[in-house]
Amino acid sequence: MPKTLLSSAAILAASVLPAMAQDCPIKVGVLHSLSGTMAISETTLKDTMEMLIEQQNADGGLLGCDLEAVVVDPASDWPLFAEKARELLTVHEVDVIFGNWTSVSRKSVLPVLEELNGLLFYPVQYEGEESSKNVFYTGAAPNQQAIPATDYFLEELGVEKFALLGTDYVYPRTTNNILESYLQQKGIDDSDIFVNYTPFGHSDWSKIVSDVVALGADGKKVGVISTINGDANVGFYKELAAAGISADDIPVVAFSVGEEELSGLDTSNLVGHLAAWNYFQSADTDANAEWVAAWKERMGEDRVTNDPMEAHYIGFNMWVNAVEQAGTTDVDAVREAMYGQEFPNLTGGTAVMLPNHHLSKPVLIGEIQEDGQFDIISQTEEVPGDAWTDYLPESAVLTSDWAALDCGMYNTETESCVQIKSNY
Repeated sequence: MPKTLLSSAAILAASVLPAMAQDCPIKVGVLHSLSGTMAISETTLKDTMEMLIEQQNADGGLLGCDLEAVVVDPASDWPLFAEKARELLTVHEVDVIFGNWTSVSRKSVLPVLEELNGLLFYPVQYEGEESSKNVFYTGAAPNQQAIPATDYFLEELGVEKFALLGTDYVYPRTTNNILESYLQQKGIDDSDIFVNYTPFGHSDWSKIVSDVVALGADGKKVGVISTINGDANVGFYKELAAAGISADDIPVVAFSVGEEELSGLDTSNLVGHLAAWNYFQSADTDANAEWVAAWKERMGEDRVTNDPMEAHYIGFNMWVNAVEQAGTTDVDAVREAMYGQEFPNLTGGTAVMLPNHHLSKPVLIGEIQEDGQFDIISQTEEVPGDAWTDYLPESAVLTSDWAALDCGMYNTETESCVQIKSNY
């Protein structure tokens, strides 16, 4: 009998040990376009994730395991993002995904995440109007970028007419829908708001720029709020310069142009134009100096840092801490451990993960300099990210609280959890 029991125990051990060993390495999916129109912005984020993973492994890994980056290229093809997300979760069996830039790519991935209970950290400013149990939004919501930038135009620059120029997809359209409503509530007439959308990769900007100039024919101050994405920005800024338009004439504040995008442009004619983010490389803190130095040592002196990189930096470190706190990479356990996670941001202060899956972050306005960097001319304290805007009536009654209410779309009037359909 003892011999039989011993044999059974040996067999049991032999069957269990290999299964436990398969938990290492911990696999981190990296879902960023390395080709196509968005490669100009997303390749750097792939490089960022590889550096963060290497740093974590150098610090001893996680839960006794090394981390392994599993990199795929969705190639700026929005349906392909969903296929690649499914591949990461089912074929590679990653524990978490860090990725996406455009909102259309995120919305493509969302059904896959929710079907397979995957976990995505999304690092880019976006239009809000979403709160998924399977996504942590580490970029800015509209109240952490678009609204403060518009206020800066109104209050500091005296802008009276607004040109809302965007790439034709969900993020610019929803953001501009919010901004139109906000501007109207601020007393700006409909006739003083010009809205235009162009496709990804658009290159002929002469007519649009002339339309913007014509908007100020009556002498009123015109400002451009840009949600133009990807390499289309190159042509837009070149046309502004060719038309002789300076920031004093018609200031531009961009939501998708940072240091990486400017590194490919002649910035001599862009001095004074603005961008609104939660981070700039020029932030004067010890933590940022260390981060920038590590990046340049790894990638070369000509490589710059930017806001979505910091979002990955914060999100990755919060995920590491949540995994350690939970003692597992299990998605449900990690999600619970994420609420209330704190991590120092690179501009001073502390980022906090809220129950609505958004961060509390500072808002910065930067002015373009000749060297392609930004002079930070305005910085707030941390602003809590709001998943649902206060400036659209159908959204103003909604709140998100995954910790207490287990709901991302809770109607405060009906006191019920609801689903609303996207218009896009």
